Amino acid sequence: MLGFICLAVIGAITVAVFLIDSLWSVLELITSYLTPYFIPTEVLPLSKRFGPWAAVTGSTDGIGKEYALELARLGMNVVLISRNEDKLRNVSREIEKLHGVKTKIIVADFSKGTEIYQNIENGLKDVPLGILVNNVGVQYEYPMPLVELPVSKAWEMISVNVVAVTTLTRLVLPGMMSRGRGAVVNVSSGSELQPLPLMAVYAATKSYIRSLTLALRAEVSPTVTVQHVSPLFVSTKMNTFSPTLLAGNLLVPDAKTYARHAVRTLGRVNTTSGYWLHGVQSFFIKLAPEWLRIKVGAQMNREFREEHMRAVKGQ
Repeated sequence: MLGFICLAVIGAITVAVFLIDSLWSVLELITSYLTPYFIPTEVLPLSKRFGPWAAVTGSTDGIGKEYALELARLGMNVVLISRNEDKLRNVSREIEKLHGVKTKIIVADFSKGTEIYQNIENGLKDVPLGILVNNVGVQYEYPMPLVELPVSKAWEMISVNVVAVTTLTRLVLPGMMSRGRGAVVNVSSGSELQPLPLMAVYAATKSYIRSLTLALRAEVSPTVTVQHVSPLFVSTKMNTFSPTLLAGNLLVPDAKTYARHAVRTLGRVNTTSGYWLHGVQSFFIKLAPEWLRIKVGAQMNREFREEHMRAVKGQ
């Protein structure tokens, strides 16, 4: 009888811990929205809390561009880092015209390897960087098994999704630590929640980002804030393989809507899906065992693959 009671208690504790962990992202997101209304004096402007400058990688399109615009709207000067100089100049002019802050551009193609980082370091040398948003990323052109994935594309994903976040974070942290403040925002993906057939390499790189972020937070907190942002589907060019995703809906917000929600969480929560409905979805995803998530992910990607093939044939 005693053994049965002990097992029941252990089971109840296990279930409680699991539910709390699953609900945490939703609770953190709700807290981030309510804090300014109930404790307004404790929410400092980002520029005062972290410093006057933010850098955003992959900042000419999608989430990265909207992150830069939103940070500028909140009074941050912005360093734009991406590979297309013309697009960088256009975004720079747009930000300065709309929000009256300073901008700086650094041209960097993260698929080229480690030689680009000296140029980035030189460009950031005199910038008192308060926030780094590691957003740049590369996705599959469409879902496919590993045996079909070109080796060059696999290396590009690893170079951009893994090497960039690691190297840039290592580059800016000493300055933040010496100034005694700063924030690193690592944008991952809901694909980190399980291995993902037909997008195996992409999902693996996002699992790396999550692991790196959580470990780094333990190393540098509380001096530097390290935030883990894990969006689910957002309507951006990264999802051109699916007209359905590009069209967007309530569960698939556009980049502007997503970024406005996600930036609000910076300095308030350390781990977030960035968007409240993504938090709800993440909760239910985590309730399922990993084997089931893998099967559902595989089926979802098979459907996206078929959608892409139909669109190609219809052109």
